Amino acid sequence: MLFDRRLATILPATALAGLLAAAGIALSAPADTLAPPDTFIVITDPAQRSAAYFGELSKVLTHPRCTNCHPATDRPRQGDSARLHQPPVTRGADGFGTASLRCGTCHHGANYEPAGVPGHPQWHLAPAEMAWEGKSAAEICIQIKDPSRNGGRSLADLIAHIGDDTLVGWAWHPGGARVPAPGSQQEAKALVKAWVESGAACPQ
Repeated sequence: MLFDRRLATILPATALAGLLAAAGIALSAPADTLAPPDTFIVITDPAQRSAAYFGELSKVLTHPRCTNCHPATDRPRQGDSARLHQPPVTRGADGFGTASLRCGTCHHGANYEPAGVPGHPQWHLAPAEMAWEGKSAAEICIQIKDPSRNGGRSLADLIAHIGDDTLVGWAWHPGGARVPAPGSQQEAKALVKAWVESGAACPQ
C-alpha cells in the first residue's frame, strides 16, 4: 500500500498509527487503543483493508486478558506477565477444571477485589483447539475462521461472541491492577464486524 503523507494532517495521531501498523507499515500504535474501522478506508485494496481490520483486532486477541484463558497448554496463565496459574490448576475435560479443583471454587460470579480474584459466572478456559498463546495475528486469523477450531462458530457468530459475550467482555473490565484489553468491547465488535463484512482476509 502506498502511504500518502498528507494523511498525517487529516487523521488523529492514534488512528493514523493504528492504520499504519495494521497495514504493515513500521510505526508503533498505542497499545491501549483500537482504531475504528473508518480509519482504514484509505487502504484502497479490499483484501488489504480487511486484513488491516483483523490486524487492529489482534491487539485484543494477543493481549494477556485473552491469551491467559486461551493458553497453549492445559495450564491457564495469570496477570499482565502471563505467569502460570497458581495454584497449579489444569483445564479438565470440560474447560472448567478438574473434578477436585473446579474453576468456580475460587472464581465466583464477579471479581472479589479484596483478594484480587477475578470472577464471572462462566469462568473457564477456552477449548484446547482455541489456543492463541504465542501465535501471530495471521495464525490466529486462520484459526478463528475454522469452525473446527473456533467452537463451531460461523463468521457471523464471531461478531456476537467477541462483541456481546459477557465473559469476553470481562477483558475490558478486569478490575484490580490488571491492564484491560485495548479499546472497548464495542470497538472490538465494530472491527470484527468490518472484517467479516469485508471478506475476512487474514494478515500475512
